[in-house]
Amino acid sequence: MKTVSVLGVTGSIGQSTADVIRAHPDKFDVQAVTAHTNVQKLAKMAIDLKANCAVIADEALEKDLEKALAGTDIQIMAGEVAVCNAASMKADLVMAAIVGMAGLKPLMKAIEQGTQVAIANKEPLVSAGPIVLEAAQKSGTTLLPVDSEHNAIFQVFDAKQKEAIEKIILTASGGPFRTFSMQEMESVTPEQALAHPNWSMGDKISIDSATMMNKALEVIEAAELFQMAPEKIEVLVHPESIIHSMVEYADGSILAQMGAADMRTPIANILNWPERVSTPGQKLDLKMLKRLNFEALDDERFPAVAMAYEALDKGPGARIAMNAANEEAVQAFLEKEIGFLDITACVRHILDAEHPQDINTLEDVLAYDEKMRGAAKSYILGKDNKERKAS
Repeated sequence: MKTVSVLGVTGSIGQSTADVIRAHPDKFDVQAVTAHTNVQKLAKMAIDLKANCAVIADEALEKDLEKALAGTDIQIMAGEVAVCNAASMKADLVMAAIVGMAGLKPLMKAIEQGTQVAIANKEPLVSAGPIVLEAAQKSGTTLLPVDSEHNAIFQVFDAKQKEAIEKIILTASGGPFRTFSMQEMESVTPEQALAHPNWSMGDKISIDSATMMNKALEVIEAAELFQMAPEKIEVLVHPESIIHSMVEYADGSILAQMGAADMRTPIANILNWPERVSTPGQKLDLKMLKRLNFEALDDERFPAVAMAYEALDKGPGARIAMNAANEEAVQAFLEKEIGFLDITACVRHILDAEHPQDINTLEDVLAYDEKMRGAAKSYILGKDNKERKAS
């Protein structure tokens, strides 16, 4: 059996991972599961998956977790250090599905094992890509992409003939506001932005999809994971979300990976890699397809992707700044402190500043990330104050 740890088990990716594990009880043995604050769901998942260890990141909730798991022999830990310790536990594969930059430290601890780490969140690779890749190379860890677009590329990317690859084509659904005008987007609510037309996802990635910032982060992630020049990475809007991404070769062939809009497909592909297992999720019925549509991205209405290329050109500091500003702006939008278009306006403001190139360690990344979050919060607060005065 393959031992697996799931970091962020109560989130969207964690739940889909649990579905695949439950579908194959003879193939997977769960070592550790972690969550941020959702004690009851964590306890339920730990029992359900027969995990050896359950970890809650919020130390104040340790007693609640002990109560929820009373009568079981599941080991209980609490705190951010404990999450890192869980990531360090020996496992054949660690599913790194903690949302945002909070997942960076546990990811690095998982990489130190020298086994397989499935990366399900974009932010660590965006902000600390070279450091993550260097650590993986040093430990001999295999990094496996879970994100549907990068997993699609992973499946059709011929590393032995990399020189024959013309470009990577990342597909984007266009989100819920693909046909909205700028004026219509000004009054968009968080509830509207969370209602993705194709995918069922967590709050943060749903908002990122609505602004197209998820695709911006994916451009940077693809450049790192596949070591491709930015000019060889293209974004194409594909509203149906049937083709999850493509690789174009010099001979004119374009290889695409297709599947239902269900994260259990890439998770099933990665969880038992290099062997394949059946998915408990939806499967694509080609007979039901009428047509597949493709269109160019509108950079004016969705400027986030252009910012990604700019951040890649400017260097490490700019990438950290872009990600940090976006995380803070998304949270502010969800809390109704700013408008929908203010998210990318905040990122634009932070990205326009000068950013350092000499970011070489994990500590450098985390320190600059914190600094840029402070700058983004100041921008958001200033905007909020201006709006209050205007009203």
